[in-house]
Amino acid sequence: MIIGGAEDKVRKPTILKHFVSLSGGRAARIAVIPTASSLGREVVDVYDTLFTKFGAARVDSVRPESREQAHDPALVKALDEATGVFMTGGNQLKLSSIVCGTPVGDAILRAHERGAVVAGTSAGASIQSSHMVAFGVGGSTPKQRMTQVAAGLGLVDTAVIDQHFDQRNRYGRLLMIVAQSPQLLGIGVDEDTCGLVEDVDGDVVMRVLGKGAVTIFDGSRMVSNAYEATRSSPLLASGVVFHTLPEGSVFNLSTRALLPQEPVVEPEDADELAEATRDLRQLVRDIAAADATPAAIRRRLKLRRTSTPQTPDPTQGDSA
Repeated sequence: MIIGGAEDKVRKPTILKHFVSLSGGRAARIAVIPTASSLGREVVDVYDTLFTKFGAARVDSVRPESREQAHDPALVKALDEATGVFMTGGNQLKLSSIVCGTPVGDAILRAHERGAVVAGTSAGASIQSSHMVAFGVGGSTPKQRMTQVAAGLGLVDTAVIDQHFDQRNRYGRLLMIVAQSPQLLGIGVDEDTCGLVEDVDGDVVMRVLGKGAVTIFDGSRMVSNAYEATRSSPLLASGVVFHTLPEGSVFNLSTRALLPQEPVVEPEDADELAEATRDLRQLVRDIAAADATPAAIRRRLKLRRTSTPQTPDPTQGDSA
């Protein structure tokens, strides 16, 4: 679960509730990794309270503050027993430099491989891709050197993930990375929005949840001058395929294609369909019982609908 940060925790905590549900509901054992955060125990207490409120059986804190601590067997054990792993926001470069390539990082990968839900918000979202935005400035125009890239955990392969995307105008920096490495799929996630990634028949498929959108840059056929642009020059980026995916959208990350959406039936349309179905069933019964022709039955149904009895007015007495 790739969460763009600032997920709703009070009014409509749909994303966090969904995480607990996917992690096993009342049987969920969740490991919270707050390493990226500058806050102390408070950040763990917030998620502990929320996940317990949503029904999780147990919430453990897994907080290595150095690569040495990321070798702690107790922390590894908590991750190996978890049905859900949640990485908080903060400094993603701190998170990756402490976790990636350590026993704690390996335990996160094992959890993912065995089917545990691995979720992260903000910094915890960025680290899930193979390539990670380390830091950089905002802006709409891609410019040379406007951001730096580091290695992530690689849960989402051949991709780079950015967060707080629309709210902090991070279009330019994500497009810069794609211009420099067109084989990477650029994924930008808005606040209070989640890209739910799962394996579907061997393909990696993402479903969008939340109030914002997920933006995708596909540069597989792009033309760029990134290899020769100097200093902070604006970059040429032509032929990039741009996707904006609101809630309910489903995107195949393996084939880089939008999947058809399931039709949404409005309540009034559903009522009309239900009434038509009831009429059809009655028509079949009448034909079977009375051996009447379909035309005669249709006329009878039409008369039945139009000749509804009128309710007498209790204020009017009998006329003399």
